[in-house]
Amino acid sequence: MTGSLTDLQLDALRELANISSGTAATSLSQLLGREVDLNVPKAFALPLADAVDAAGDPAQEVTGIALAVEGDVPGAVLLLVPPAGAATLCSLLGVEPGTEVGDSALGEIGNILGAAYLMALSSMTGVQMLPSTPQVITDLLGAIVSTVLAGAVGHGDIALVLDSELDITGEPCAISFMLLPDADGVGDLLAPLGLFEATD
Repeated sequence: MTGSLTDLQLDALRELANISSGTAATSLSQLLGREVDLNVPKAFALPLADAVDAAGDPAQEVTGIALAVEGDVPGAVLLLVPPAGAATLCSLLGVEPGTEVGDSALGEIGNILGAAYLMALSSMTGVQMLPSTPQVITDLLGAIVSTVLAGAVGHGDIALVLDSELDITGEPCAISFMLLPDADGVGDLLAPLGLFEATD
């Protein structure tokens, strides 16, 4: 159904992402003791291959923190952090990047951000969305995004991506924060806003 989303529906999803990302940014700021800026989120519905390309250079190595989303709107939350950003986050938390402890710390950041984002989204729409245990993967961006997208989209070939970027003030760290809802669940996010009617 995401292939036929209107501009108004995409704008509404973008605003949901904006508010939810703001809540996540506040949580990250409190965790790190640093100000976190939020860039205006993007919302797009694209074929799977195009959505992978839209996430950035597929050949770039990144650390991905993925959380499956359970509840009324299944899908996934995915945080993408370049190597320098991952090192910065680990340094701010006093752990060594590239180690088991470092990956655990990044997973906890993903857990806190994902939970804050989904809680805000749930409070605005009334739909239940719960994060699972985070998985931390360092690989090429294209490999990470395509794997997570394929799992979130299920059997569909259209992906809805809500993409926000969080910048830690004074540090070389930008986190790309994506919500990838199941295609069949998008209507559940839009219905409480009066922007979706179920069709047979």
